Amino acid sequence: MTHSPATSEDEERHSASECPEGGSESDSSPDGPGRGPRGTRGRGSGAPGSLASVRGLQGRSMSVPDDAHFSMMVFRIGIPDLHQTKCLRFNPDATIWTAKQQVLCALSESLQDVLNYGLFQPATSGRDANFLEEERLLREYPQSFEKGVPYLEFRYKTRVYKQTNLDEKQLAKLHTKTGLKKFLEYVQLGTSDKVARLLDKGLDPNYHDSDSGETPLTLAAQTEGSVEVIRTLCLGGAHIDFRARDGMTALHKAACARHCLALTALLDLGGSPNYKDRRGLTPLFHTAMVGGDPRCCELLLYNRAQLGIADENGWQEIHQVLLKGWAMKGWGGGPGP
Repeated sequence: MTHSPATSEDEERHSASECPEGGSESDSSPDGPGRGPRGTRGRGSGAPGSLASVRGLQGRSMSVPDDAHFSMMVFRIGIPDLHQTKCLRFNPDATIWTAKQQVLCALSESLQDVLNYGLFQPATSGRDANFLEEERLLREYPQSFEKGVPYLEFRYKTRVYKQTNLDEKQLAKLHTKTGLKKFLEYVQLGTSDKVARLLDKGLDPNYHDSDSGETPLTLAAQTEGSVEVIRTLCLGGAHIDFRARDGMTALHKAACARHCLALTALLDLGGSPNYKDRRGLTPLFHTAMVGGDPRCCELLLYNRAQLGIADENGWQEIHQVLLKGWAMKGWGGGPGP
């Protein structure tokens, strides 16, 4: 599977900023050189969504109340790709997205495509392994104290397989460059039965197209008549918050494409209207920028999309609407009232 190329040094310098407070590190134990997912070497500092660029958006997207230290929770965080374990304190009332940025600030080495890393809860007695949903609060997840300090992993998001008897040779055949290209063709053509057949065999739909940088799910979100494919992908292991190379989730893509039915399907499947792209912007903000379908805007607001998200210039959604003239022209470019 391909991953994002490295950014330039200028972009690194522009994006880097000081990490916010609230994530003090109490222990760090490196075990060896970094390795990427699926046995690749450690990810470079580069991609859109690299460690530096994430730190750049962090100062705007993450804040911790002054009295938060009174209720902090301590977790051991394992980083398999760096062979490290760190003990960090988290605000239990912060979102998983905020906790993820905190982990990134504590890293001493860079990882590529860091926006597609997530906090992973390994399987315990009575609970399946899963990646924590980015827009939920940390305290909403039950923690096990049977072995002392609760443990989470910070790892690249891949499909979480429920079956234990996976055929590694069959999986390798599915994940060839040709096989992944063919899978994307099925997604684009809307042939949900062929998509389901490959997913049933174990294909992991969380990857980037080497040419466009899209994922199967972000591609489906922009394709008309793809609602059934979207459902099939999500039920087959696609993470709704897995981002394309440009940092956008499938919800961002559906909003930009004015694809209300796709947006509805993604929200019904548990997606959040408040996912952030690499600039910290939400689907609602992008809807305002492109003069999207008013139904998309209403749908996002109905599902409690946050208002007042600001870009790096301090401009919010309402500024974008007024700048583009959507308020006078009518949302989406049609005649106004």
